[in-house]
Amino acid sequence: MSDLPLRDTARGLIFDPDGRLLLIQYEAAIDVDPARHGLRAFWFTPGGGLEPGETHAAALRRELEEEIGVANAPVGAEVARRETPLLLFRVPRFVRERYFVVRLPSPEIDTARLAETEVDPVLGVRWWTLETLESTRDVVEPPALIGLARRIAAGDGPAAPVRLG
Repeated sequence: MSDLPLRDTARGLIFDPDGRLLLIQYEAAIDVDPARHGLRAFWFTPGGGLEPGETHAAALRRELEEEIGVANAPVGAEVARRETPLLLFRVPRFVRERYFVVRLPSPEIDTARLAETEVDPVLGVRWWTLETLESTRDVVEPPALIGLARRIAAGDGPAAPVRLG
């Protein structure tokens, strides 16, 4: 653990009926790839911090309603965890992330409220095919997310949450 302020979060691997994964692109306060000076755009899963007394599943449902306009999202199994220091909302924090599978019945989303709920600038929202995601040069955080999404899409979801680097 760290001396940084702690933030517990719930994040979703959001799949549509065609097996595409939903990601949100943000602008970071610092470069996101040491090999590409000035690159600050990265793709990340929907979700966010827990409010006092809130479970991870309840937090994820709330966040998905705020970010993508989906009420009562069908939050499935917890498939991954990550604990790491991050620059979050331009402030150093230690985050404990829990990742859950969410399979939406439709690709229809409403991101009208997304920008107002976020501190970091939102650059875009996109449904990704796993093939396109695996071949992109864009930064996806955390990088191990792509392999995990591939496993889940293939029906090989982990029996217990895996650690994302």
